[in-house]
Amino acid sequence: MGSVYRIGEFAKRVGRSVSTVRRWEAEGRIVARRLPSGQRYFDDSDVRRVLRPGFDAGRRKVVVYCRVSSSGQRSDLASQVAAMQQFCLARGLAVDEWVSEVGGGMDLRREKFLALMDAVDRGEVATLVVAHKDRLARFGFDFLEHVAARNGCEIIVANQESLSPQQELVEDLVAIVHAFSGRLYGLRRYEKELEGADLTVEGGR
Repeated sequence: MGSVYRIGEFAKRVGRSVSTVRRWEAEGRIVARRLPSGQRYFDDSDVRRVLRPGFDAGRRKVVVYCRVSSSGQRSDLASQVAAMQQFCLARGLAVDEWVSEVGGGMDLRREKFLALMDAVDRGEVATLVVAHKDRLARFGFDFLEHVAARNGCEIIVANQESLSPQQELVEDLVAIVHAFSGRLYGLRRYEKELEGADLTVEGGR
């Protein structure tokens, strides 16, 4: 853990009044953490967030992210959005932004996904809602959750297995096998080239 600041110390670090910091808390702009004793505190990540250019006291967003892997799953995407609308209504979540994207779960360079994670990193997102962990990313969800938590963002997973198509999992596994097969072929070819080089050296002695 880095430096820990009580609210008065934190206010001094960011050059604002204690009342302003409390207002930011009330608006959900920043989230105080708690020590095991229950005492509230802020840390260096909170200081960095407030001091970043563009930080303001506006209300942070609630964002729902929906994704399917291919354009042929448009109907699945519409069903996912509808299901998440019902989920958010049941949870009493007022959604500020809906993000829908077509792209593979193993592709972490998806345009809308990257824009969303940039917004999380800037501290603009208070809550991120997804139908299932793999809608955000097939692998590495725990790390993304860690990044979000560092920036005061809670990720809510509806855990709706029906919205996580099994066909996508099969396609992703095939892609992994294909990638490793290519690497294995490359290694074997490299080994043969080395063996050929050794024979050439020995023959030239």
